[in-house]
Amino acid sequence: MKPEEFRTAAHALVDWIADYRERIPDLPVQSRVKPGDVAGMLPTSAPVAPESFDAVLRDLDRVVVPGITQVQHPSFFGWFPSNATLSSVLGDFATAGLGALGITWQSAPSLTEVEEVVVGWLRELTGLPESWRGVIQDTASTACLVALLAARERATDYSETRGGLQAEPAPMTVYTTEYAHSSIPKAVALAGFGADNLRVVATDPWTRAMLPEALAEAVAADVADGRRPVAVVVNVGTTGTTAVDPLAEIVPIAREHGMWVHVDAAMAGSALLLPEMRGLVAGLDGADSLTWNPHKWMGAVLDCSLMYVADPQHLVRVMATGPSYLRSAVDGEVTQFKDWGIPLGRRFRALKLWFQLRLDGVEAIQARLRRDLANARALAEQVEAAEGWRVLAPVALQTVVLRHEPRAWVAPDGDVLDGAALDAHTLAWVDEVNSSGAAFITPAKLDGRWSVRVSIGAEPTTSDDVAALWHLLRTTAERD
Repeated sequence: MKPEEFRTAAHALVDWIADYRERIPDLPVQSRVKPGDVAGMLPTSAPVAPESFDAVLRDLDRVVVPGITQVQHPSFFGWFPSNATLSSVLGDFATAGLGALGITWQSAPSLTEVEEVVVGWLRELTGLPESWRGVIQDTASTACLVALLAARERATDYSETRGGLQAEPAPMTVYTTEYAHSSIPKAVALAGFGADNLRVVATDPWTRAMLPEALAEAVAADVADGRRPVAVVVNVGTTGTTAVDPLAEIVPIAREHGMWVHVDAAMAGSALLLPEMRGLVAGLDGADSLTWNPHKWMGAVLDCSLMYVADPQHLVRVMATGPSYLRSAVDGEVTQFKDWGIPLGRRFRALKLWFQLRLDGVEAIQARLRRDLANARALAEQVEAAEGWRVLAPVALQTVVLRHEPRAWVAPDGDVLDGAALDAHTLAWVDEVNSSGAAFITPAKLDGRWSVRVSIGAEPTTSDDVAALWHLLRTTAERD
């Protein structure tokens, strides 16, 4: 494809994207395809001759769109906000068009320096310590793995340069809660600690936040057993209930034992753009690393995860490699982001943030976040006031965890009389809501019973959309 052909096709694609975004509210939120439907509409072999761009666009409509759950829909309330603001889409478009090779500063100086500046902007905007430095990873899952690798090497005085964990005299332990993201136990395994050395610390039965005294007891027990506590992953906005672990109370315990403190704020980190929400990470000065995903609630296109560290020199020492073919005359003078994470080659992800911040402005992003927080609180108040409904966890952010509890299965004091029947009822009405195409919500187990998460935060979602959802939930669940 030559530039002039690209120009024509790109204009058509932009028109298609704009039209698609305009018609999203008219589409069913949940994809209705069955397994194999999409593949069944595709040829079994790649085309030998070129096809027309019009044919490709037609298949976007015919094949691709029906196979997508519309997370940009105003009635999407599932999992977590997964916004892809059009301003950020433009940045992603520019990234692909530039095709920069992000391996060293020399291969794309602007890739490195724009990232440094934009990550610095967001450090300031979220109130993180001025001395911290950041990097863009692909996801918080990768950032957590990198943090645990850094924790491992600090605890072992860089065992990676010797015999690794196999040569260490004592098993090393990592701590978090049962509500931590699934990437945490995966990172513990990949970093070589082993599942047997992950400690699940008790939580408060209402807030689901880590109990500092339980952490202290778990750490003391491991020390007495000859193990070495190495890291604690502090959850700020858990996936299930957006629970917030008490960082300020956890840090002193970790510091007493030389443990790395990693803060996982993947979804909730966007809230730090609001000065009134900075209390979520009170005590952060004593932590070692934090990650949050602008590609969730804030609205940057996936994938774009910010990782900040208090000691970048340590991170570089752990992650750096120096193949001779990447030698540069400016080594030692510039940041080499290849040494801040796992991959060598990196995309120009900073452009997504640069475009979004410049084209939308921080005030508009903040207003949208405040809108979502207010809508969540309003919904929770309505749920609490309705007979037979219950909010199951504090509404710390924009997620409301709720359940419809018919009297036949739940006593007035909240005791579950028939858990199996209640679970079946919950899953049945959730599936009915999602199958209708009018909205999308996600069930999740909480304290062994199915609950329903309403995650408010899609870019176009208004209070009217939340009100319509509440009406849909009531008419569906109460009918059953």
